[in-house]
Amino acid sequence: MSVHVPNGAAILTDTTKCVGCRECVVACKKRNDLEPDVPRRWSLDDGLSARNWTSIVEKELPNGDPAFIRKQCRHCAEPACVSVCPVGAMQKDPETGAVVYDGDLCIGCRYCMMACPYGVPRYDWDQQVPYIRKCILCNDFLKEGKTPACTDACPYDATIFGTREEMLAEAHRRLEENPDQYIQHVWGEHEIGGTSVLYISNTDLSFLSYGSKLGDQSLPATTKTAMGAVPPVFAGMAGTMTGVYWIIKRRMKNQKDSDSTTSNPGDDNNG
Repeated sequence: MSVHVPNGAAILTDTTKCVGCRECVVACKKRNDLEPDVPRRWSLDDGLSARNWTSIVEKELPNGDPAFIRKQCRHCAEPACVSVCPVGAMQKDPETGAVVYDGDLCIGCRYCMMACPYGVPRYDWDQQVPYIRKCILCNDFLKEGKTPACTDACPYDATIFGTREEMLAEAHRRLEENPDQYIQHVWGEHEIGGTSVLYISNTDLSFLSYGSKLGDQSLPATTKTAMGAVPPVFAGMAGTMTGVYWIIKRRMKNQKDSDSTTSNPGDDNNG
């Protein structure tokens, strides 16, 4: 599927339409070439991991019926993860609005994990040099005029894609046309400055932020004073950590090349 996406790409998830088929989860793993998940004792019970960038969380409605809520990165308008990253590994793409990640810059400090109010970034413990992993809104595909894999795969239009303006308009249209079917709120419209992944639902979705009541002010705005008070030595520390990271990475590469040479000694030993 191809679509022109101006600045401000967005997803609207309508939990009343979701049946829990998990086609979105499968499509995400396939497009991003994610390996099967490895359960961890310390993993949060929400289905997200370094190998699962979206998940389906099941809740029970007051009448006993199940509600299925898709969880993924919210792609905040002013992301806390970007504001706390000391080396710029987390960035917000100015063209699409997606919050993306550069593993070549990451030093593994995990500040982004602590800063995210939705608990989305996850650490990849299975790599020799662990990285952070999370949904990137299929950003490369957006730039090619394609849509995210998850929205393409949904057979019930429970999660749809467009501009943020279009998705907000559609969300409010559904709320107005079916007032008894939904809680009259669009999650992500205003919370912490707004997000690019929006929700409408017949059940409270505050559990996605672990029950914390999020105000309308963006998190970087609330932490700006504190971050500005961090002594300049932090910058030096970040530089040192980056240097150590590159030294370790280079040594690992050299060791790998050495092992490869030992395994394939060359023509001199074949004569």
